[in-house]
Amino acid sequence: MRKRMNQIVKAASAAAFAVALCASDLSVQTAFAGQNVPYETYTYDYYEDIKYTPAAYIPDGALTGAKIGCGDFLSPQDLNTDEDGNVYIADTGNSRVVVLDPSMKLVRVIDSFDNGGTEDHFSSPQGVYKSMSGNLYIADSGKNRVVELDGDDKLVQIIENPQSDVLAEGYVFTPLKVAVDYADRVYVIAQNQFEGIMAFDEAGQFIGFTGTIKVQISPWQIFWRRFSTREQRARQQLFIPTEFTGMEIDEDGFVYATNVDSEGQQSVRRLNPSGEDVIQQTAVPLSGDLDWRLSGAYSGASRIVDVVVRNQGIYSILDSSRGRIFTYDHEGNLLYIFGGMGSQEGTFTTPVAIDTIGEQVLVLDSNKNLIDLFKPTAYGSLINQAVGLRYDGDEVQAVECWKEVLKLDSNFELAYTGIGKSYLAAGDNKEAMRCFKIGNNKQYYSIAWKRYRNEILKDHLNAILTLVIVLAVLLVVWNKVLKKKVLQIRRERRMSHV
Repeated sequence: MRKRMNQIVKAASAAAFAVALCASDLSVQTAFAGQNVPYETYTYDYYEDIKYTPAAYIPDGALTGAKIGCGDFLSPQDLNTDEDGNVYIADTGNSRVVVLDPSMKLVRVIDSFDNGGTEDHFSSPQGVYKSMSGNLYIADSGKNRVVELDGDDKLVQIIENPQSDVLAEGYVFTPLKVAVDYADRVYVIAQNQFEGIMAFDEAGQFIGFTGTIKVQISPWQIFWRRFSTREQRARQQLFIPTEFTGMEIDEDGFVYATNVDSEGQQSVRRLNPSGEDVIQQTAVPLSGDLDWRLSGAYSGASRIVDVVVRNQGIYSILDSSRGRIFTYDHEGNLLYIFGGMGSQEGTFTTPVAIDTIGEQVLVLDSNKNLIDLFKPTAYGSLINQAVGLRYDGDEVQAVECWKEVLKLDSNFELAYTGIGKSYLAAGDNKEAMRCFKIGNNKQYYSIAWKRYRNEILKDHLNAILTLVIVLAVLLVVWNKVLKKKVLQIRRERRMSHV
């Protein structure tokens, strides 16, 4: 039976800065396990068991097109925020892009642009992205193109009909999602394109695919396909590369991309410029829920449809199957889960996109035709702060935040790890071992144990050396004196018997 200590770990003293930082959010609503939210809040422990937690985020209102003042949204499919907090919504059914300021007030509606002296209109745009250079990119799906507009909504270029030997003859380019890095390279998730994310240079020229995910066929599947009839093979799953669903680019130019994974092993990747996945992860899959049914309502693995990169290595992914939002740190540790399906405020019917403004989370629901807003509780805010300090290398200053987290949730394993690292940095290896054991962090427990062992050896070196010398002397005495005497006694006894 697993035992888990529910006491708060005594931590090393932290700098006054950390105390002030953690105390600054006392005005944020405090999270309790019994807090009234329209969804379950939980996480998974080291053993992948569900542990219910206080709410990290709670509903903070909803925005409809009518409330904003632009008329009802109609099946919107994407939203994006810029560094100033402005919000861009791909209002697909109305063939327009709606722009809001950081206070969620309507700025303008973009439904057309001047294309060489002709008024050109969008047709069912499904993706929108504001680049670091300030230009707006629209995946104009209905017209098979990506439109780039400058800050004044003037046309910069149109990316359409890419040409390449790697594209099939007669290929129809239908962009669904678009993202742009600091060098103005354009990345596009296109319909029925399974070779990966399409990449274009700043001039709009197709330069290849990035991040292709190959599906691995098990020996068992190969065996059954060999003996299946033609009809059976036709009904079986096609072994084609996995489909991407959403993406965002971090400040370093790495592409975070989500994908469909029916096995629930990995549904988010961090792609470097070479297209290699360099995301950090623990032994726990980066794929949303770990515990799911094989049949019935809400069966199957989480279907992750979008990702948002947040501050200091934190990122969140959106599950359209069960309406969950899963948040991880830069090492792949699961921080918290919130959200759910339903008709209440703060729950979804068809969540399709996620983004943030500061700590506020925005989720676009294409069926409800609105944006749900979420704000952090004290519990969620403390976790964000502690993880941020840890990301910046301030393990000691994060201790006070971790201690406050443990007051609200004594089972939060990452908090014990954070406190253990502080002890480790302070040289208190024994206490660090205790924290890492509670936090089920075998890697750092091993480091602390080795340091503690060396510490014991160092502290008792003189006694150990003295003992070794005494044993060596006794061995010499035995060999030179006692051993000869024992042998002599044995010979005398044998002679007496003769």
